[in-house]
Amino acid sequence: MTNPFRLGFLTHLRGSADPKQVYQESLKLFEAADQLGFDAGWVAQHHFIDTAGLLPSPFPFLAAAAERTRRLRLGIAVVVLPFEIPLRVAQDAAVVDLLSGGRLELGAGSGSDPAEFEAFGVAFTSRHERTTAALQALKQAFRGEPLGQSGLRLQPARPTLGDRIWLSALSERGAHYAAQHEAGLLLSRAAWAGEEPTDALQLPVAKAYLAEWNNQAVKPRLGLSRGVYVAADKATALAEVREDILRSMAIMIKQGRMPAGQSLEYYCKRLHLAYGHPDEVAAYLSADQVLPYSTDLILQFDPVLPTLDRAIHMLEQIATQVAPRLGWQPG
Repeated sequence: MTNPFRLGFLTHLRGSADPKQVYQESLKLFEAADQLGFDAGWVAQHHFIDTAGLLPSPFPFLAAAAERTRRLRLGIAVVVLPFEIPLRVAQDAAVVDLLSGGRLELGAGSGSDPAEFEAFGVAFTSRHERTTAALQALKQAFRGEPLGQSGLRLQPARPTLGDRIWLSALSERGAHYAAQHEAGLLLSRAAWAGEEPTDALQLPVAKAYLAEWNNQAVKPRLGLSRGVYVAADKATALAEVREDILRSMAIMIKQGRMPAGQSLEYYCKRLHLAYGHPDEVAAYLSADQVLPYSTDLILQFDPVLPTLDRAIHMLEQIATQVAPRLGWQPG
């Protein structure tokens, strides 16, 4: 039986502990996911703001993960291309892909925080132009084409990596862009545009991507990120996530992205968080309007910060109880 999607998990490498401890515990999550039969493990790149995440350089981390895993695909969501030299990204990606036996999934984006662009000395208004140029350079390098008049080529050669590039998008325009560049589409765990449910807001984006796809020789790839928290029941889940959810919402309220004075249940709904007993989590995910169009389901606990033991236990519950109810079976 063919699985309806590849099952992945995503970590932002957040936490108040020493970064080394966060890194080591996150590597243990990758080991656990590999042993449980997950198809992919993803990391998020974050610059400068430790409350968002502690990993600015994902390639060294994934090289370490490659040595600790055997079959788990290794994804980045996402490298902000305007901050990078494209050929250095190609070289780093090629080395990790070689070390992992061809398991790298290379997510890329154009960035959205003006403060980060200022820190890197890059004009915010140039982000789309830089992203397009970087994508072209990456694909040229991965195809093994000459890099300039000297005829130099990417080493180590990784000709299939160009088929494993992903782009994040929030709009139908972004979805068209991803399809036109024959990249996979990554959808975020939640949309903040309004009170309308995330899946309802993202469904037109997913459909626009699939409608724009024009390469009949290659299948489109749609990665759907969703937040989950598995517990004995909903009441237990709410009690356990309360502190982390309210802390995250306080930041968003201060930024004007979320209304103040709402209930915990309201904020969980706005986060599009599936929480409760494994059956309840599976039912919530199965009702997601975008899931039938997705090739990859990428689950994350963020903004909740469970302990390592709790996170591994939830990964086990996802692999043995939640995902099988959606038609998936471990590899």
